[in-house]
Amino acid sequence: MSDTWSGLLTIVTLVGVLALVYVPLGDYMARVFTTPRHTRVERRIYRLGGVNADAEQSPRAYTLSVLGFSLVSIVVLFAILVGQSHLPYSRDLPGMPGWMSFNTAISFVTNTNWQSYGGESTLGFTAQAAGLAVQNFLSAAVGIAVAVALIRGFVRVRSGELGNFWVDLTRGTIRILLPIAFVGALVLVLNGVVQSFTDSTVTTLAGHSQVITGGPVASQEAIKELGTNGGGFYNANSAHPFENPNGFTNAFEIFLILLIPVALTRTLGTMLGDRRQGLTVLGAMGVLFATAVAIATWAEIGGHSQAASAAGAAMEGKETRFGEWASALFAVATTGTSTGAVNSSHDSLTPTGGGVTLVNMMLGEVAPGGVGAGLYGILVMAILAVFIAGLMVGRTPELLGKKIGAREMTYVALYTLSVPAIILVGVGSAIALGSTPGAMGNPGGHGFSEVVYAYTSGANNNGSAFGGITVTSTFFQVTIGLAMLLGRFIPIVLVLLLAGSLARQAKVPETAGTLPTSTPLFGGLLVGVILLTTGLTFFPALALGPIAEALS
Repeated sequence: MSDTWSGLLTIVTLVGVLALVYVPLGDYMARVFTTPRHTRVERRIYRLGGVNADAEQSPRAYTLSVLGFSLVSIVVLFAILVGQSHLPYSRDLPGMPGWMSFNTAISFVTNTNWQSYGGESTLGFTAQAAGLAVQNFLSAAVGIAVAVALIRGFVRVRSGELGNFWVDLTRGTIRILLPIAFVGALVLVLNGVVQSFTDSTVTTLAGHSQVITGGPVASQEAIKELGTNGGGFYNANSAHPFENPNGFTNAFEIFLILLIPVALTRTLGTMLGDRRQGLTVLGAMGVLFATAVAIATWAEIGGHSQAASAAGAAMEGKETRFGEWASALFAVATTGTSTGAVNSSHDSLTPTGGGVTLVNMMLGEVAPGGVGAGLYGILVMAILAVFIAGLMVGRTPELLGKKIGAREMTYVALYTLSVPAIILVGVGSAIALGSTPGAMGNPGGHGFSEVVYAYTSGANNNGSAFGGITVTSTFFQVTIGLAMLLGRFIPIVLVLLLAGSLARQAKVPETAGTLPTSTPLFGGLLVGVILLTTGLTFFPALALGPIAEALS
């Protein structure tokens, strides 16, 4: 079978399997967050934590719970990383240096999983499993909880409450992430992914002894992809054969990456009582995703150059067991969501292919976005879209029966501007620093793209990198750490304030002048607003980076 037919078959199969699980998983998640019943295990957890599971929280209390929980998580993970030499199964490795621990703790708690270290040479098994893997579950559950709180803001009428964060966090972890990740880990183990608590010593063909690092890889790999986390057990991430051995595991990992973000659009429609709304959001996500896949694949297989196509296109930096099609699909999936896992070197992508991954993140990772984060991100853009439409026809904008007034648009404007501001300030500061050219792996436009990619990835909670840049200096550890922290929690705070403002409103009845938001026309408007906002914000940076490189 040719690479083209194999690539197309992979894409068609992936879409088909996602379509099969879309309704049952989406409706199941809606039931998880709407049923008043708690399981026996959950009740025990609530008792241990002193949580009144039947009491709901105001937007302020919900927000403080998210922030407080995340702060404690950062402190605990920091302590694990710094003190890992005192933990069992540390593999005799020393504690991680202070600023690197600061960066890494923020990275995994914010669902970014940016890594400025090599996993197999830096961390022991306990730090990987009890530190990083635990946060892979919890940070993903936080994202789902915030998205559900925003949906409740649209659903509830004259309410001052958004639910209970501790209940949402617990249910998201126990009822959704744990069972799916368990099955995913079994599938990976059965197909060759490592799962152990030992290293192996082998004799090479040259007669030398070599230590092969093992570890609890499959269990971490499953939640790494399912929770759109992305941090690799090994430095090579999903390009490493112990994490991603073959074509089947590669396709399965892409499936895990897209599974929950796609199904959450069904959850949205079910909780709203209008499933067409969920399909419209899914359609907008799908258009953006499909366009990115088409452009990236065309660029990587050599469609831009007959000479490149004849020479085997851009196989440098790619695994031969995957090839260009599967590498391009993985790159788009991992940057269209907030995953950041890689099965090829993004630094080695063609200028156009690398530009696609960069733009995917600049869109806000809404195609389909991270677990929870993609849904609340595109809902914020939907509010912006109805506001623009309302200005054009001279009507007060409405979305899902709620008026979009000055307060709501203040939150939307701050949400839309905050992450780009963090990215551009970070890039400007780094470029102004005299030592940054020495940290770049490449000169010119590509080197500039490396810096832009680093801060875009950090602020958008992605975690992938143009691997040519060296980010182990204190400057990069601190500034990218702050970009991850602010890029995660400023939008979350604004989303929860927005949800509270919507929940306090009464429902507005539909009239002949109400803009329908469950139609292909609105879906097209939504796509246009996302592209326009991204272009106006980032075009100068793109022009100096991937566009300049492609034209040269």
